[in-house]
Amino acid sequence: MTQQVLKNTIVSIDYEMLDADGGLIEKTDQSISYLHGGYDGIFPRVEEALQGRASGDKLTVELSADDAFGEYDEDLVRVEPRNLFPKNVAVGMPFEGAAEGTDHAVVYTVTDISDETIVVDGNHPLAGKSVRFVCTITGVRAATAEELRHGHVHGEGGHHH
Repeated sequence: MTQQVLKNTIVSIDYEMLDADGGLIEKTDQSISYLHGGYDGIFPRVEEALQGRASGDKLTVELSADDAFGEYDEDLVRVEPRNLFPKNVAVGMPFEGAAEGTDHAVVYTVTDISDETIVVDGNHPLAGKSVRFVCTITGVRAATAEELRHGHVHGEGGHHH
């Protein structure tokens, strides 16, 4: 009997993520696996859609910006003095920093460079965008006790962090 996708199962999927126009954003080269059941291993709406399904099932889930990478937050765009960055700074480079007024680490991406300033953006590149998540379930198995304790999938041969 084929095992169903239920809480505390390890689910393996192949997926494609498409933009609103059907353009490919991301596609798996090999299956990814996550611990099912509210462990934040996959978008919650996708997890809901997978619940009760079985290996071989295919599904498409439309995700609003809120359900995917969040709404675009203008407060995460910062203009910083040029001298705070290395000489070799380039558009697209990531830098880690604290979100203004918090201790929360955010990865900022350089979006613009001038002689005096650098503009960095802490939003995910897909923030504010709806996406279509198309996947095929390639496997379902019971999670091990260790995976349940740690709240995530472990690789072949045991523990990998």
